[in-house]
Amino acid sequence: MPLLDIDNLRTWFYTRNGVVRAVDGVSLQVEPGETLGIVGESGSGKSVANLSYLGLVPSPPGRIVSGTAMFDGIDLIKAPGPVLRSIRGKRISMIFQDPMTALNPYMTVGKQVMEPLLVHDGLGRAEAADRAVQMLESVGLQDAAGPEARMRAYPHQLSGGMRQRVMIAMALVTHPQLLIADEPTTALDVTVQAQILELIKQMQQRLGTAMILITHNLGVIAGTCDRVLVMYAGRFLESATTRDLFYSPRHPYTRALMDSMPSARKPGEDLYTIPGLPPELTSEIVGCPFAPRCAHAKDVCRRRPALLQEVAPNHATACTRVQAGEL
Repeated sequence: MPLLDIDNLRTWFYTRNGVVRAVDGVSLQVEPGETLGIVGESGSGKSVANLSYLGLVPSPPGRIVSGTAMFDGIDLIKAPGPVLRSIRGKRISMIFQDPMTALNPYMTVGKQVMEPLLVHDGLGRAEAADRAVQMLESVGLQDAAGPEARMRAYPHQLSGGMRQRVMIAMALVTHPQLLIADEPTTALDVTVQAQILELIKQMQQRLGTAMILITHNLGVIAGTCDRVLVMYAGRFLESATTRDLFYSPRHPYTRALMDSMPSARKPGEDLYTIPGLPPELTSEIVGCPFAPRCAHAKDVCRRRPALLQEVAPNHATACTRVQAGEL
């Protein structure tokens, strides 16, 4: 049974310029202990899709138009506020993109790591402090003056990598069943990025936590995820195991993303860029959303939307031509 089962989720933003269909009918499942990657260009709806069922989309202007998000028998979208708050931060945790804005600059690191334990686990301050120290040590935040010195530090006194480790400690201190990591290494240099990804992987395996990793970086997906969903213009265009996606991408958009990756085997060559721009989401998209940028598009692609259909074992794509065996 899936740990998380999302079906036909639509999240739209009602603005003065029109209705922005940020997430337009996505479905996904996450199994216990699995790492699911969601990849796509900026603005494709990756973050909004996951913020929606956690009740973190501002309303107005955002509104969940349709869909269900079943978590352990509870529909998170219809769950009352107190029920959702009891799950969020305890059984489902999130690592946000920018730790400098996600962390409270007026609170010490120790108090912020302790807070989920005080709120969700009902621990006393002394026990919560002990657990927070242990978690900070687990994520590699140590100090020559002792772990208590880190507890007294404020976010501005830490480097970017250290702040991200604090975010990981906060997210995992309650031992959640599901961790959502939203671009957890975007603001970090390559060396620190590798350290943070390895740390998340180790902590996830140690705690048996399932994870949804949101990123625009295919390299991050390759070394971390079991399965991948490719998202574009609020929809999923391809679903496959990580191995199948990299060895046999089917959708033209996925292939274009692969071609855009730098390669050490082609020194001196210009990087490939996908022509055109993503569609304007205030207008209803009739056919394939990638058709205006796709070199393989035909009239049928622009007239008829393609739904995700299996084209190989555990490999689905939303491309009319691939489904017809033409690509």
